[in-house]
Amino acid sequence: MLSLNQLDIRYGEKHLFKDLSIQVHSGNRIGLLGVNGAGKSTLLKIMAGVSDCDDGVLSRSKHFTVGYLPQESSALVSGKSLYEEAESAFADLLELQKEVDEIHERLTIVDQNSAEFEDMLEQQGEIQHRLEGSGIYTMRARIEKILLGLGFLTSDMDREASSFSGGWVMRLMLAKMLLAAPSLLLLDEPTNHLDLTSLTWLEEFLRSYNGAMVIISHDRMFLDKVTGTTWELSLGKLSVYKGNYSYYERERVERKAIEKAAYENQQAHIKQTMRFVERFRAKSTKAKQVQSRVKQLEKLDILELGEENRQIKFSFPPAPDSGRDVLTIENLSKNYNGSPVFEDVNLQFQRGDKVAVVGVNGAGKSTLLKIISNEIQHDSGSVKLGHNVSLTYFGQHQAQELTPTLSAFDTLSLSVKDMTLTRIRSLLGAFLFRGEDVDKKVSVLSGGEKSRLALAKMIARPANCMLLDEPTNHLDMSSQEVLQEAMAQYDGFVLVVSHNRYFLDSFVNKVVEVKDHHVAVFEGNISDYLRKIGEDEEVQKSAKTKLAQAEPRQESVKRQQLSRKEQRQQDAKERKERNKTLGPLKKQAEEAEKKVEQLEAQKIDLEEKMADPDLYQDQEAWVATSKEYDETSSRLTHWYEKWETAQEKLEEADA
Repeated sequence: MLSLNQLDIRYGEKHLFKDLSIQVHSGNRIGLLGVNGAGKSTLLKIMAGVSDCDDGVLSRSKHFTVGYLPQESSALVSGKSLYEEAESAFADLLELQKEVDEIHERLTIVDQNSAEFEDMLEQQGEIQHRLEGSGIYTMRARIEKILLGLGFLTSDMDREASSFSGGWVMRLMLAKMLLAAPSLLLLDEPTNHLDLTSLTWLEEFLRSYNGAMVIISHDRMFLDKVTGTTWELSLGKLSVYKGNYSYYERERVERKAIEKAAYENQQAHIKQTMRFVERFRAKSTKAKQVQSRVKQLEKLDILELGEENRQIKFSFPPAPDSGRDVLTIENLSKNYNGSPVFEDVNLQFQRGDKVAVVGVNGAGKSTLLKIISNEIQHDSGSVKLGHNVSLTYFGQHQAQELTPTLSAFDTLSLSVKDMTLTRIRSLLGAFLFRGEDVDKKVSVLSGGEKSRLALAKMIARPANCMLLDEPTNHLDMSSQEVLQEAMAQYDGFVLVVSHNRYFLDSFVNKVVEVKDHHVAVFEGNISDYLRKIGEDEEVQKSAKTKLAQAEPRQESVKRQQLSRKEQRQQDAKERKERNKTLGPLKKQAEEAEKKVEQLEAQKIDLEEKMADPDLYQDQEAWVATSKEYDETSSRLTHWYEKWETAQEKLEEADA
C-alpha cells in the first residue's frame, strides 16, 4: 500500500495541493483526471518519489514497489542492444545469479571448517531459493512477448537501443516497467506513442495485470477499458469516483449540480449577512448582532466551485466549393533506402469523406500524408487533387516552424488576416491558450504548446481538404471534444492519422489500413473497422479448423478410389515423406526426453544423498554434492525447455 498524508503545496496564492490525502491499495486501477495545470503529473512524481515532499507525507509498505513512466524520456546512451536494455529490468535477478556463480567458485577455496564457509553455504541456499521462484528461466520468453506486443520486431532485438527514435524509446521504457512488474504502475500518458495495434495489446495486458495502477490519459476509451476508479484533481483537492471514465462523466454532472446549489446558497447567505453588517455597523444598539455575524463569516468554510472547462464552441471556416472528386491516387509507390514503404496504392475520395488512416508505427501512415501534401516526393504513380481543392496539412514537425518572437495571439492573427479578435481568442481557448497564455512568446512555449498552436494556425485557414497527423496528442479531453464536434460539422474532406478511437469514431466514415506495403479501405468508423478485423480473424481461424477437419475426410475418399497396390505405394510414399519431416524432430524430442530422465534420476540420487545427516560431517563432500545438485537443477531446467520446444515443433509438424 502507498499513501500520501496531508500533502500541501502552494505557489504564491495558488494551492496546487491543499491537505490532500490519498491511499492506493493492491489491485486498485485508477484514472487520474484534471484540467491542464491541475497538478496531475506532479502528483504522480511525488507518489513515485521523483519529486520531494515533506517528511512523513509519503509512506509505502515494506514490499510495495513502484514503477513510474513519465510523458517524455531522455535519449538512451547505454550502448546496449534492445534486448539487453529490456533485460536490465531483471538486473536484480541477474545480479543474484552472478552472486550464486561466484559463491560456487569461492566454496572450492575457502576452509571448510571456517565460520565463513558456513555463512556462504547459508547464503547460497537463500539465493538459490529466491531464484527458483523468480521466473528467471522464462525471462527471454517474457521479454520477447512484451517487446513484440509493443510493436518491436524480432529483427530489432540486436539493434542498438540508442538508435531508436524518442517514441520507440518510450515504448522500451514502458516494456522495462511491465517486465519489472512493480506493485504499483504510475503511467503518465502511456498511449501517446502507441499505434492502434500496440494500444489494443497494452489494454489487454493491463487488464490482466496483478498490480495496482494510476494512469493519466486523454484517451477516454483506454481509461474505460483499463480503470475502475477515477480521481479528479481540482483546486488542490481530489474527488474520488467509484467507476471508470464513463461513470465519472455521468456522476460528475450530478455532483456539480449539488456543488453549485450549495455554493449559490452560501453566497446568498454571505451577501445577506454583509448587507446586515453594512446597514447596522454604525448603530450602537446593533453592535452585538453585527459582531456576532462578522464572527460567523470568519468561521465559515468558504465553498469553491471546481475548475470547469469552459464550453468553447469552435467551427471551421466554410470550406470553399470543390469538385466531387477531391483526391485520386493511382499506382503510388515509395521506397526508403531500397526498402518499400508501400506499393501500387490506389485510392479515390470524394467531397465530404472523412477518412482515418491506421496501421502499426512505421507502416507508412505519415509518409502517405506527406506525399499527398507534397512535403516529400513519391517514387512512382500519381497523386491528383480535384478541381478547386485547397489543401492544408498538420504534422508534428510544423511546431518547429513557428516564428519564435511572435506571441500565440500574433501567430494566429498574422496567419489569417480577416479573423476577428473574438474568434482568434475562441480558437486559442479551444487549444488551451487562455488568459495570459495568449501573450506568451513561441520561444518559451513547451513542445506540446507549440504543437497545439501549430494545429490552431493550420485549421484557421479556409480549406476543403485537410490532412492531420496525430492532432490530439497534446490536447486534453475538453479540447478533443471541441475539435471532434468541429470535425463532425466540417463540410470538407479530412484525412487523419490518429490512434484515439473515441475521437475518430464520431466523424470518420472510412478507414484506410496501411499494412505490409499495401493499403485497404474499410467503410465505416474505427469501431466498424475493428469489428470487421475481429470477424475476419475469426473466419480465418474457423477456416483453418474446417480445413484441418476436412483433410482427413478428403484423404479417406481419395484412398477408397485407389487400388490395393496403389494404396500400398501411396502409403509407402507417405511414410517416407512423413519420416523425412518428422524424423529429425522426433530425434530431438527423444534426445531431450532421455536427457531429462537421466537428470531427474541424478537429482533424486543427490537429494537422497543430501538427506543423509552423515554427509554434513564431511564438509568437502557436502560442498561437492551441493554444487553438483545446483548444476544438475540448472541443467534439468534447460533440458525441460528444450524438450517442450521439441515437442511443440513435432506436434505442429505432425498436424
